[in-house]
Amino acid sequence: MSEACPDLSVRIGSLVLPNPVMTASGTFGYGLEYADICDLSRLGAVVIKAATVAPRVGNRPPRIVETAAGMLNAIGLQNPGADAIIAEKLPELAGFGVPIIANLAGECVDDYVLLADKFAACGHVAALELNISCPNVEGGMAFGVCPEMTAELVGSVRAITDLPLITKLSPNVTDITEIAVAAVTAGSDALSMINTLLGMSIDVRRRRPLLGNATGGLSGPAIRPVAVRCVWQVYDVVDVPIIGSGGIMCVEDALEFIMAGASAVAIGTANFVNPLAGTEILDGLVDYCQSNGIKDISEIVGVAHG
Repeated sequence: MSEACPDLSVRIGSLVLPNPVMTASGTFGYGLEYADICDLSRLGAVVIKAATVAPRVGNRPPRIVETAAGMLNAIGLQNPGADAIIAEKLPELAGFGVPIIANLAGECVDDYVLLADKFAACGHVAALELNISCPNVEGGMAFGVCPEMTAELVGSVRAITDLPLITKLSPNVTDITEIAVAAVTAGSDALSMINTLLGMSIDVRRRRPLLGNATGGLSGPAIRPVAVRCVWQVYDVVDVPIIGSGGIMCVEDALEFIMAGASAVAIGTANFVNPLAGTEILDGLVDYCQSNGIKDISEIVGVAHG
């Protein structure tokens, strides 16, 4: 007789995800790009590439630089705009039966409110992720570095939609717990952390920055200890689910985040190396739970705190 499958479900506000493994925005396109390789229906959720009100061409190239333990990117939120995403991408993605989370990025509060209204009305989105922490665009981190601005933004979006709200936090701050508390107090149902760390690489032959934008977001294994620390700190000050992200490459990495306090994990840079990373990590979580007599994944959320 096979061992009973553990309960891996995760609740975010009114949304119940089948398991805690989702994709990180910007690393999985709109899901459709991976559909021929990965069984999307097995994922806990697909977080789509960031959407803005109007189309964006993004930053000038080069936009990606490989680093010793990860990568720098300065894509600049390139996307066809919310209306095109809703009309051309979401209907097809919805056909795979995986919960869809829309990542929203704007230049002002009104942008986020308009985007939230558009995506909530389309009928294909299960939750909204507020991207207040992108380091790759001018002013992209403005909301995410100030508790008052974070609260104003989250509160304004909360007022116009009942969809679960996830606020994505930046590590490029003095005290991430202050931003976390502000977001939750204003109505965020969950927190996603962390976005990329601001970084830079220089071509010593040309004596110029390698990225066209000069600086970019550092992701991959290099930032995992920072991300785990952020989750650890925030777990102690909020009572909402945390989605851990930052350099998760294998099931052991995912378990680190969960034991630090994350209820779910988002796989990012690993998708570029291994398109099956998400489903392999999911299989690894099942194996770990069965091998250790864990019937519900929630049993080990935050367990490292003692």
